[in-house]
This record gives sequence, structure tokens and C-alpha cells, in this order.
Amino acid sequence: MSELTGTAATVVLLRDSDAGPEVLLLERPTAGSFGGAWVFPGGRVDPEDRADGEAEESAAVRAGVRETAEETGLVLRAGDLVPLSCWIPPENIPRRYQTWFFAAKAPAGDIHLNPGELLNHLWLLPAEALDRHRNGLMQLVPPTWVTLHSLTTDASADAALARIARAEPETFRTRSLAGYEPVTVFAWEGDDEYDGAGGGVGGASTPASGASLPARHRLVMDKTFWRYERTR
Repeated sequence: MSELTGTAATVVLLRDSDAGPEVLLLERPTAGSFGGAWVFPGGRVDPEDRADGEAEESAAVRAGVRETAEETGLVLRAGDLVPLSCWIPPENIPRRYQTWFFAAKAPAGDIHLNPGELLNHLWLLPAEALDRHRNGLMQLVPPTWVTLHSLTTDASADAALARIARAEPETFRTRSLAGYEPVTVFAWEGDDEYDGAGGGVGGASTPASGASLPARHRLVMDKTFWRYERTR
């Protein structure tokens, strides 16, 4: 198992609109990490974010507050951040950052992007961002896509934050499933193929008549047509 490169933090900023809660997405330059993608504010945990004896999540909270201010000019307090999820990339990528995702109500103020690191910003309904991705107008990476998908049914920013606060933050330890090429499939705990047991195209045969359907927790990525499947 390859070692993690480090820890990072991502902050999903929410604000209300007449059509429902919007999220802030930032466009990365084509060069560098997540080149050309639209992402939430965030970045890696730096040494100054750490304190002796504290959990890694606490350092990620401070990094999230710091990175949000550096990238957008919006100032948050540590207590504003609600833990949402933790993402661990697949084994087959060279730089693997464990990334804590937090949600927060966006404070009032204009967006001031960090020059050189970001090209543009948009406030969008989560469903609108997913539509742009599907139509080739916006590049998203899987953690951003899945997070946006999880926010499509909330009626307001406060409702989204309350729902997130009630739930236990979920860890998405990502595994890439073989045998589905040219489609890319990422799976997480709860999927029958997550531990290599097989099923469907990538493994065992289709269940016999009367047998229960296989459990699914995966993202199926066919070009820009992505589908999140979860049965548990």
C-alpha cells in the first residue's frame, strides 16, 4: 500500500439564492494540480496549521480557514466549518493527499481570487454545476462531483448544513475497479466489488434469477456522463 503524501482541506461554501443553495466553485489553471478543473476552495495542510497532540482533522480545519481566505478573500472562523467527508485517493496515483471536506455558510463579501492560482469563480446550484460538467462546459474531479450530487436536494444553505451536522462524516477510501474499460469506475466501502469479490462486468457473472442484486457504492464515469450508484 502506497503511503499518503499528506493531508489537505476543502471547504464547500454555501449561500442562498431564490432557486436554492448555491456553492462556490473556483477554476484552476491548466498547469498544476487539478489543472483546468473547477474545485472548492482548499489546499494542503502546512506545518503552521499543526499543533502537538491534535488530531489531523483539527489541522485540516485551520488549513481550510487559511486556504479559503487566501484563495477567495472570505474570512471564516474554525467553528464555521462542519465536517462533511474525508477522501483518500486510489493507490495508483503518485501524490495521494487525504483530504477533509468541510461545509460552511459563506460570509458576506466580494470574492478576491489569489492571482496565479485561480482563473475564475462561479456561484452555482449544485445541479447546474453537474449539468455543465455533463455538457463539457466544466471539468470536475470525482470528490467534487459526488459532493455536488449530495447537495442537490437541500432547500437552503442552513438546511444543508443542519443535515450535514447530523450525519457522521463519511470516509471515501477510493479504489479503481478493473474490467470496465473504457469506462472508469471508482468504488467505495459498501460496494460488492470493493474488496475484489467481483460481480458484473469486472468480475463474477450476473446474479441468478431470484438472487439479490449486488450492493453498489460507486461512481461510473463514461466520458462526461457520470453516474453515482449507491444501494446502501
